[in-house]
Amino acid sequence: MGEASHHATEAAGGPDSRRSSWPGWRGRAREWGLVVGSIKAARAGRGGVLLVEGPSGAGKSHLLGLAAAAAERSGLGVARGVADELTQLIPLAPLLSALGESDRTLFPGRNASVPGPADQRLQLLQELQEPLERLVADGPVLLTLDDVEWADPLTLLALRSMTSDLSSYPLVWMLARTIGRGDAPRLDCLFNVLEKEGATRLELAALDEPAVADVVTDVLGAAPEPDVLALASLAKGNPFLLVDLLEQLNSEGAFQVADGHVHMVSAGLPRVQAVTQERLAQLPVRTRHLLQAAAVLGRSFSVTDLAEMVGESTSGLLSMLEEAMAAGIVEATERELAFRHDLLWQAVVGTLPAAVRRALHHDAAEMLLRRGGSAVPAAAHLLHSAGRGDESALLGLDRAAREVLRSSPQTAADLATRALELSDPADPGWAGRAATAVDALTTIGRLPEAADLARTALGRAPPAQAPHLRCALAYILLLSGRPAEAESEAESLLAQDIPEDLRGIAEWTVFWGLICLNDFGRGRLRAEAVLADRARHTDAAVVGALLLLARLAMVDGRIADSFAHLHEAQRIANSGTVEAIQRPYARLLLSLNYRAMRQFGPSEIAIQDAEEEINALGLTVLAAGPALFRSVLRLAAGRFDDAAAEAKAGMMIADELGTHGFIRVGLSMLAFIAMRRGDIDTAVRHIERYHSINAASGMLFGSVWERWVMAAVAEAQGDPERAIDILHAIYTDQEERRWALTTTPLTASWMTRLALATGNRPYARAIVDTAESLARNNPDFPCLAVTAAHARGLLRQDPGALASAVTDQPEPWARASAAEDLGVLLAARPGTAAREQAVNSLDQALDGYQHVGALRDAARVRARLRALGVRRRHWAQPPRPSFGWDGLTDTEREVAVLVAQGLTNRQAAARMFLSPHTVSTHLRRIFTKLDIGSRVDLARIVTERCPDALRDA
Repeated sequence: MGEASHHATEAAGGPDSRRSSWPGWRGRAREWGLVVGSIKAARAGRGGVLLVEGPSGAGKSHLLGLAAAAAERSGLGVARGVADELTQLIPLAPLLSALGESDRTLFPGRNASVPGPADQRLQLLQELQEPLERLVADGPVLLTLDDVEWADPLTLLALRSMTSDLSSYPLVWMLARTIGRGDAPRLDCLFNVLEKEGATRLELAALDEPAVADVVTDVLGAAPEPDVLALASLAKGNPFLLVDLLEQLNSEGAFQVADGHVHMVSAGLPRVQAVTQERLAQLPVRTRHLLQAAAVLGRSFSVTDLAEMVGESTSGLLSMLEEAMAAGIVEATERELAFRHDLLWQAVVGTLPAAVRRALHHDAAEMLLRRGGSAVPAAAHLLHSAGRGDESALLGLDRAAREVLRSSPQTAADLATRALELSDPADPGWAGRAATAVDALTTIGRLPEAADLARTALGRAPPAQAPHLRCALAYILLLSGRPAEAESEAESLLAQDIPEDLRGIAEWTVFWGLICLNDFGRGRLRAEAVLADRARHTDAAVVGALLLLARLAMVDGRIADSFAHLHEAQRIANSGTVEAIQRPYARLLLSLNYRAMRQFGPSEIAIQDAEEEINALGLTVLAAGPALFRSVLRLAAGRFDDAAAEAKAGMMIADELGTHGFIRVGLSMLAFIAMRRGDIDTAVRHIERYHSINAASGMLFGSVWERWVMAAVAEAQGDPERAIDILHAIYTDQEERRWALTTTPLTASWMTRLALATGNRPYARAIVDTAESLARNNPDFPCLAVTAAHARGLLRQDPGALASAVTDQPEPWARASAAEDLGVLLAARPGTAAREQAVNSLDQALDGYQHVGALRDAARVRARLRALGVRRRHWAQPPRPSFGWDGLTDTEREVAVLVAQGLTNRQAAARMFLSPHTVSTHLRRIFTKLDIGSRVDLARIVTERCPDALRDA
């Protein structure tokens, strides 16, 4: 067996000796060692991901079975699931079966009453993850999924998400795929991402000659002679084909054993495929026909379904099923029967002429549709059997697409577009299919395709369906960053007599389009007209008007009015009378207002409330927003690590769900953080990637933040003139200036300093005048006075103004920046006292920058101190170490304590107003810094470091 293989066997309790020869054992010592290592790691509290791949017959399923048996012997919980070509349209089917929830009903969506393309994917993933997280919290678990090449899109999304989110638990994933089948590009992407994040890939190659000889010895009980090895070589190292060939020929007396060696009785060598076909040919005709019908139902099949398909009673099938099982073609599983191997299933399917196979799929689909309930199981058969213009099949595909629209929009898009291909252009159902496809494509972020299809459908749709399509098109254009076209479409829709729900969405689209266009002249008139005659307008229109007026009030510098409009909009939205897509916007805009006014607590609460509503309503378009909003809050608090973690969490959600505009927002956050840390090259790479993404920015983020980041990186690269060009519109346009200084307060002092450094004193004066005007007109918001004092101090060389900015500034980095500016001003003045004050102020700036990790700024201040004859070592204020308990940030320590108390990631996230994605990110960093691999290790360290925290829990 080989030493490595022997030790691996002992470590895991050994494989089943009856079948240990093939195909997951001989020649697989390395792979088996990795499996055993993962089981051992899980027992010690560490999880992992194993990616198993190879051709059909290479032994993937057998390896998963051996792993499951070894895991059970080692005390692990085991969950096993398998995907199937004919169940790949059912959302989450493999994972639900693995967790014992395969009977759960996922369709139609529970939010079916919500108009528009509401997306339940996040909610369904949460509902799936919670029981898995509870299961693994009780002890280590091995979860195997076989044949993931047939997994549905939502399962792939779940694997991408949950392997990351649950990486701190003792959960071992084994995912097996057959090369060259299924949705290869999507699965390649998943496996590559998982491998990049630490998964181990096991490629089951063909068995080498010594392994083949070992398999022959195991199966035939004797060492093979050259003629037997020549026969074995026909299987080309494929374990299943090799064993199947040997067993079949051995049953026919093809081998003779003498003196511990085995040789062929006949000199002829058969073809391997012929052996499999012969196995089938030896069966009675009725049994072969039964297997052919069963093969159409899938690799595994229900006996009840099979009986109905062939028009027999279950008892009437018994003798034929016994014959198939005795021949080694079919075997029993927990609930069903299954072909013993994928190659056997394919061999049976291959015996069916194409026309017969299509007819059987049609019969299977009709059988499933007759039962009522979901049309999704029948849809796979319809895809195999439907022909152009097949009305019954098209109606079934229509039903299935509508059912999964909100739980698996990718599947809905595939079904609807296939139905469109099979439809005649004059088919009355064509426009309805197009509408479903448009909604699905919109939800998964394929906006150009959705827009093109919506326009095509508008040319064919009957009058009753055109408004829905036009409304969808307006929404798509808005999401695509084309607000002028969106507004035009919505306006044309409002000129018609349309249903109330569509009117509400269209009116809201018009208002949001005007906001995105900064067309506040038309917007003000329209909004005031709506509010003056509310009875004639939908609540959706009223909310849209209030959101526009709130934005306009910020542009005008009327902060209290902006808050008042948003609070009223939120009150109306809470009444439940507005469309789902509008409800979280007031909360998100409120969070931005609170953050701009440095009211961080209320901002955090508004984000949390909005996030709960986004998930409940299935608003994928906004799902990444809360994490990015929190990123801005962490930046304001000077917690760069936490800000980066939130930005990455938001980008991951955006990448998973196809809302790529939010990825651009996250990249701008990461670029800013990298620049502050002095890593200009990384900042530039983030900016380059930002420009490479062809998507509109997240709808709630204006361009001010991103323009400022671009300008700041340009200035850091030594090109202040380019920075001035980037910000030209803000310097020269009063409305732009007020909006920028109100919503992104740090720009005031930074832009004043940049203007003075480039000799643009009028630009600096414009910034200061605007900042002072905002402070004067909004006395209830003292943070504006702090912003104005800092900018004024720079322009007028006023140490008193700069000193007040240092004292009153609530943001750590901005406070350090004001202290630096004060130190620079004092250092330019004569006298010992001024010099001492300058050194004190610069020391304060250095401390502040080092505390938040702004290394580039700290280096600049040290250079200023050296110019004054004062040397401050890099470690004068010791930076946080990279590793160990002292290297944890405050947030990481809080996460560590909560997890050590036994909270799940989701519970800790709720306690800390974070997303579970972010908690998972923190845990990965904590494990790296502490050089540990399990929550058990973390609990031990927390017990040593913070015993009181655990006692108080």
